[in-house]
Amino acid sequence: MNRTRTTSTRTTRTYDRFGGSGAAGRSGGGPRRSGGYGKRQPAQGEFALPKTITPALPAVEAFADLGMPEPLLATLAKEGVTVPFPIQAATLPNSLAGRDVLGRGRTGSGKTLAFGLAALARTAGRRAEPRRPLALILVPTRELAQQVTDALAPYARSVRLRLATVVGGMSIGRQAGALRTGAEVVVATPGRLKDLIDRGDCRLDDVTVTVLDEADQMTDMGFMPQVTALLDQVRPDGQRLLFSATLDRNVDLLVRRYLTDPVVHSVDPSAGAVTTMEHHVLHVHEADKHRTTTEIAARDGRVIMFLDTKHAVDRLTKHLLSSGVRAAALHGGRSQPQRTRTLAQFKDGHVTVLVATNVAARGIHVDSLDLVVNVDPPSDHKDYLHRGGRTARAGESGSVVTLVTPGQRRGMTRLMASAGITPHITPVRSGEAELSRITGAQAPSGVPVVITTPVAERPRRASSPSRNRRGAGGQGRPAGAGTRRRAQRRPGNDAAA
Repeated sequence: MNRTRTTSTRTTRTYDRFGGSGAAGRSGGGPRRSGGYGKRQPAQGEFALPKTITPALPAVEAFADLGMPEPLLATLAKEGVTVPFPIQAATLPNSLAGRDVLGRGRTGSGKTLAFGLAALARTAGRRAEPRRPLALILVPTRELAQQVTDALAPYARSVRLRLATVVGGMSIGRQAGALRTGAEVVVATPGRLKDLIDRGDCRLDDVTVTVLDEADQMTDMGFMPQVTALLDQVRPDGQRLLFSATLDRNVDLLVRRYLTDPVVHSVDPSAGAVTTMEHHVLHVHEADKHRTTTEIAARDGRVIMFLDTKHAVDRLTKHLLSSGVRAAALHGGRSQPQRTRTLAQFKDGHVTVLVATNVAARGIHVDSLDLVVNVDPPSDHKDYLHRGGRTARAGESGSVVTLVTPGQRRGMTRLMASAGITPHITPVRSGEAELSRITGAQAPSGVPVVITTPVAERPRRASSPSRNRRGAGGQGRPAGAGTRRRAQRRPGNDAAA
């Protein structure tokens, strides 16, 4: 099909407001003014979504109803994925048929397999030339790249497709080497992929399937120029799949310019609260907030605590460790090995409190995490929804607690209204039973703790000369394919992509 991807060809489309009455709108120009919650939110709210011209294929009830390669179906069964999530059931018939897709679903709704299975199935059976991938999955952060890579790896292996992860904070030489060897599917953050293209280590001319995951966050983080430059390099007749937990006017340009007659599907409204999630706004006094935070952190069980800045994260982490709480920091100022290790320790319970900036708001999945705490209230409703999405995943229950001082109450009221959430509002003080009832807060032990990192011993041959021990990375470690594969498969997060 001959696709013309100029904006001018799209201005004649009829648009319907998502969830509205179907009144006609316009596709181009600047964002419309909208009533509601203040003059500082011109880019929030629903944008005018494209009306699908070609009818969408109906949803399926089982993966077996899809025309996917048998190895993918077998791997789904092996991984215990038996029934498609709604977003998978609705979008896969269309994406497997080559249609462009615009999909929205809250975090944990199954978006990764929704686009991943389609990309793998449509690439299976082909072999990439060196430096020329066939499918591209763009994500905003390193941690999300890691999650996508880990989720798709067994399925890619089943159909003999090579995955390469391209993110900042890791060896660009090793990533270039993976591309030179040949990789059919590349999972990348925009900044590092641009670097590799500029070096001549990657070309996108052969990419026929392009996925944008969490496109709204990419625009929020300032990646729009890089994203559009990358999309302009892939095959113009290729397929585009855009998935996100929220779809607002920030991604309107991407939709209008790069999606042709897309199938539009939403699992639930972007501001819809998860039914298994409780939302609590705790009114605290400024002077008591630090102590309240410490008692919540000392609870039994794991918790993620979000703060605004790297400095605040480090300061709270140091205080919690001195108070007897097993805490660790996660933010963009940490090296990628540090961030990977911290996440592993949090997931296995060695660390019970993850103190983080918004770097952990997407792309972090931890089983049975039942509490998220906004020590600093988020700046907008999208950040709130994504932070809270770390709990109550896949049908589990959880709570999101936000500590609000008197001067923050009005802004928090507006934010909750924008998110479509009516929270439980409770005045609390440290040491009170009500704080313990809601969060499990308790007094910390007061005995300082140190988070140790076990170091795995590597066998060495006594007669091995030092130049052989240096290996490919020059770090005094043996060079081996297994080491290289792990390095290529272990990405991270952040705007430092």
